[in-house]
Order: sequence, then structure tokens, then C-alpha cells
Amino acid sequence: MQPVILTCSSLEEYVVQAQNNMGTAFPVIALDKRYHMEPKDMREQILSAISDLSKTYSTILVSMGFCGGSWDQVVAPCRIVIPRVDDCVSLLLQQGDEYCANLKEMGHLYLYEKDPKESFFSRIGEGMGTEDLDLDELIDMYFGNYRYLDILDTGYNDCYSEEYAAAAQEEADRIHMDLDYVEGSIHLLEKLVSGNWNEQFLVAEKGHLIRHGDFFE
Repeated sequence: MQPVILTCSSLEEYVVQAQNNMGTAFPVIALDKRYHMEPKDMREQILSAISDLSKTYSTILVSMGFCGGSWDQVVAPCRIVIPRVDDCVSLLLQQGDEYCANLKEMGHLYLYEKDPKESFFSRIGEGMGTEDLDLDELIDMYFGNYRYLDILDTGYNDCYSEEYAAAAQEEADRIHMDLDYVEGSIHLLEKLVSGNWNEQFLVAEKGHLIRHGDFFE
């Protein structure tokens, strides 16, 4: 029986690209990326999804990371295969075949290169009970610990084009950060869909209690 892929919607296009590259065509179920704002909300979505999917599929391939503890203390209802990374950004920063849970740098905020205008920067504070704060106060609240906005270049599109660079610079200016680019890849996603699971992956068989220690050495 073929597996099913469970992905965060922020990585859905990358999963499609990985499957095209590796010649697979597994069904894909996406969880809305907005649930990442609260790990407990994403956890609820994960529990509901894997419970339903395990009734039909014996293996779930997960295109996510630990994601703020969303997977902590989840009991696998069937085989679950998930990259051993802390979040989706670290997943796309991986280019080699050695385990590393987190390749992010301190003070750097990462933006997927699909479309800079898809970022949430223009909607910061929306629905968060912060309506009494001005834009600068909101920016400091959300991004005060960051200095750099890094475009994560996986080759998905031409993020060095004049049009893209201008849009990305506008986003960086909005939140008062220096713009830069970092190299990424969909290497882990290609390994995930092709079954090339080494130490970079957790293969949790049915009944396994997924824990923090499964991801971090």
C-alpha cells in the first residue's frame, strides 16, 4: 500500500516538487500553516489528521519538523516517518546527509522564496488582541530579537530577479531588517518521499510515543 504525505501548507509546493523530482505521486494532505502560531492548535490538527489517515494508510510521511513541540507525546497510530529537525525552516536548510536538528543562525529570520508577499508581516497583530499598539510596537514585539531577514533559496523560483528582490526588500524594510539570501534545498523532502530514511529521520512504528528526545541529540 502506498503511503500518504501529511504536510504543513507552507511546504506543500515543495512536496509537489520533491515528488516530481523523485517520480512519486503519493496523496498529500495539508494542514493550514496558521496553526503554527500556537503549537497546541497544530497538535490538535495533527492528532485529528493522523487518526483519520491511519484508518486508510499504514504509513504516514510527515513534511514537518518538531514545530514547537507539536509532535511531543503523540502516539503513532501507524508507521510515521518524520524528519528530525526542529521546524520547517531547518528542514529546507538541510543540504547534506548528516543529522542536524537546527541550522538556523541567531538573529536571523527566514522567509521561503515562493513569494515574499505571502509573508505575514503585513498582518502582524491581526486577531492577537494587540489593536492598541502601533506598527513599530508590534514589530518590536514580534521581531525585536532579529536583525536579518534571509530569503531561503531552494531553487523554487528566481528569487534574485529584480521584481522579486524589490518585493523582498520592501518586506525587510517593513520590519527594519537587513535583507540577505541563504542557500537551502528540498533534499530532505526528496529523501522522505523516496524512502531513503537514514539518521535524519524518525521512523516511529505503530504505538511509539513520539518525544522531544526523538528529534534532538
